Amino acid sequence: MQRFIRANKGLLMFLFLFGIFRTAVADWNPIPSGSMRPNLLEGDVVLVNRLAFDLKVPLTDIIVTHLGDPQRGDVVTFSSPKDGTRLIKRVIGLPGDVVEMRDEQLTINGQPATYSQPIEATEPLAGSIISALQLTETVGGGQRRIQVMPQVAAMRNFAPLTIPPGEYLMLGDNRDNSADSRVIGLVPRALLIGRAERVLVSADMLGNWMPRTERFGKSLAR
Repeated sequence: MQRFIRANKGLLMFLFLFGIFRTAVADWNPIPSGSMRPNLLEGDVVLVNRLAFDLKVPLTDIIVTHLGDPQRGDVVTFSSPKDGTRLIKRVIGLPGDVVEMRDEQLTINGQPATYSQPIEATEPLAGSIISALQLTETVGGGQRRIQVMPQVAAMRNFAPLTIPPGEYLMLGDNRDNSADSRVIGLVPRALLIGRAERVLVSADMLGNWMPRTERFGKSLAR
């Protein structure tokens, strides 16, 4: 073992420093599902800024200090409060907000969201191609593209909910195909990993795996 370490100390040091970088500074996150369509696609790989919210001890989840707070509209990675799985969703509800959803329409702090004229699209789902609608949602001082699938059974309603201190309500942009806070509950700040900044690279994983160069470097700014 000592001989192996001496012969490969450069590589081992690189791997150690690389591990520190990935767990404390920046990371990347492959997108395995369509829960963030139309803004993130299966096969995208996004750059995650791990210093956006907290400075943590490298190789651990121990928080040293807070560096910033999530803002409504941020796309963030976090550990699911349900089973620890790493997820990527959009911050919709901030601490102190009152959020509700009725028939797919969001209301935040008494302000109902408005929606653009829908554009017809399709969604690969469970081996079939499902009709979908893409809209621009405007609420809470920001706007984003979302997708809905009226023919799919989904959770389109929840009663007014006041977000407690230190917790966040997350929703997928693909509203009818996302296991988000409607399923896993609110997300405590301690489970946040970082903010997704942009698409690094992308490949058509549902098709021929060809690179989608038009998505390289795409910003995820809210």
